[in-house]
Amino acid sequence: MKAKVMIVDNHSMVREGLKKLLEFDGDIEVIGEANDGLECLDFLEKVVPQVVLLDIDMPKMNGLEVLQKIKEKKIEVKVIILTVHNEIEYLIKAVNIGIDGYMIKDSESSELRKAIFQVIDGETYIQPSLIPLLKSRILERDKDEIKIEKLTKRELEILKLLSIGLYNKEIGEKLNISERTVKNHVSNIFRKIDVTDRTQAAVFAIKNNLVNIF
Repeated sequence: MKAKVMIVDNHSMVREGLKKLLEFDGDIEVIGEANDGLECLDFLEKVVPQVVLLDIDMPKMNGLEVLQKIKEKKIEVKVIILTVHNEIEYLIKAVNIGIDGYMIKDSESSELRKAIFQVIDGETYIQPSLIPLLKSRILERDKDEIKIEKLTKRELEILKLLSIGLYNKEIGEKLNISERTVKNHVSNIFRKIDVTDRTQAAVFAIKNNLVNIF
């Protein structure tokens, strides 16, 4: 039985090229195509393939947003992100949402075919060249979580406030504590999360989703 696949990419030439590559030897059938995320979700309301090949950069709704919607709607389909992005942040976001596969567009067609059948069999497929980066980031995240656990509730409050640009005096006024007390807390925060200044502390907070910067 042929594997049923959908291609979601806003470039028609990419979709056409992928379709020809995938259907070349007859083991895979492309049963649907979409130009953007909304088209993809509309299609999945009617027909559900076994695998969706999903680009990240698309108009109206990007690939990670589509993946989130698929998970929220509990659509029974495997999703492989197929993208130009090899930055680890995209991969981390996809893994956190619940991706089945993640590949770079310059991969060999044989590797993509392998990924499709592997996710159909219930396994996760991450492009091998990205795995060391993923492991490194997971290890880094675990170390950061240990640092965060060392912070008191008050220190977390102060870290969030200094990360959005508030000075010690402003933080003290907001929390109804003295500027000197804030300064002592800041010193303890720097020591516990292993940074030396406010900028590094802010980066730490943003990277670990302690604050949202819009």
